[in-house]
Amino acid sequence: MDTENAGVFCCEVSSTHDGKRLDVFLAEAIDSLSRSLAVRQVKDGFFLVDGKRVRPSVKLRAGQQVTGRIPDMRPSPLCAQNLVLDILHEDAHLLVLNKAAGMVVHPAPGHPDGTLVNALLHHCPDLGGIGGEVRPGIVHRLDKDTSGVMVVAKHQLSHERLVSMFHDRKTEKYYEALVWGELAGDEGCMDAAIGRHPVDRKKMAALVSGGRQALSLWSVTGRYQGLTRLLLNIKTGRTHQIRVHCSHAGHPIVGDTLYGSRRPGERMKDTRMRAALLKVERQMLHARFLRFTHPVTGAAMAFEAPLPEDMENLLAYLRPWCTEERGDYGGSF
Repeated sequence: MDTENAGVFCCEVSSTHDGKRLDVFLAEAIDSLSRSLAVRQVKDGFFLVDGKRVRPSVKLRAGQQVTGRIPDMRPSPLCAQNLVLDILHEDAHLLVLNKAAGMVVHPAPGHPDGTLVNALLHHCPDLGGIGGEVRPGIVHRLDKDTSGVMVVAKHQLSHERLVSMFHDRKTEKYYEALVWGELAGDEGCMDAAIGRHPVDRKKMAALVSGGRQALSLWSVTGRYQGLTRLLLNIKTGRTHQIRVHCSHAGHPIVGDTLYGSRRPGERMKDTRMRAALLKVERQMLHARFLRFTHPVTGAAMAFEAPLPEDMENLLAYLRPWCTEERGDYGGSF
């Protein structure tokens, strides 16, 4: 490829690329350009073949000239903010972090700033842009009051490949949770479709009309008087999936006021245990492990986010009431 100046593209099609689609050719030739973005930019006239506008699907012939201009990324309308981040890994293509409880992932009504996206705009000056805009590529989300490991893409190609991996279930996601009640058995499966709650539109619900398949595997890692500690491996990524599944099974997550309540804690006979549980201020749910294939290098990636201080302290306090402990990693996973 020859470039007269930054952003200008000029390339003669070699015999190696004879018969290749234009959009595929561009995505392979320009690191920051994914195939979907190439399609959009060809349709918008940013790239020409022998000086003429063509369809993204046109088959190239050896000797043809592909010319164009790589459009500048639009600046993000969001403000960059210097917020504390717990980075587990970072390279030119992606970033893996341990999200703190209380941090919203993306600006939304009621949360215009102070979010993970605002923090990443400040932390990552090398963002390549997503969808033509300078912004981090949010691949998956964690609820505001759920802590743990997340992966974020730095450019379009990385974002599209990671999204595809999550969609095709080629990642492994494990969560830790402390739930009310004592589950029967040591492991099992929560298999109930999840959809929007028919009355409360801010909530999700199991087994509702139009719900989508949702599958959560669980394994007991600890038992307490009236409580169970779980390791959950989710095979789908529905909104509030673990919280909905646990509530539907009759074992809501401790501290989850949306899908449970504080009332189970009020029934605890031991006054010290009851007092500790009633002080819990958020759902005891943490994204502990994440495994995936690097979207650019193909390397196997595996990350662990240690339990946050509030969960660690609660479990330590509850240890006198522990009746069984199996270790952090459970049995079947």
